[in-house]
Amino acid sequence: MPYVKIEVTREGVTRTQKQQLIAGITKLITDILGKDPNLTHIVIQEIELDDWGFAGEQVSVLREKGITAQKNNS
Repeated sequence: MPYVKIEVTREGVTRTQKQQLIAGITKLITDILGKDPNLTHIVIQEIELDDWGFAGEQVSVLREKGITAQKNNS
């Protein structure tokens, strides 16, 4: 029984995006590991910005400084 936990900051991940993550990861587990998708569990946990930190700062502070997790398409 595969179990995958995804932790993301609470910044507006939509229901549709969550559904796509669950479907996509389930497909990967099935295709790559040959696991039964009916027994594959995916959990998405959203973490408050004050409760997540890296580089010695809370993400909430980093966002205030304009530092985001958005992919740079330049």
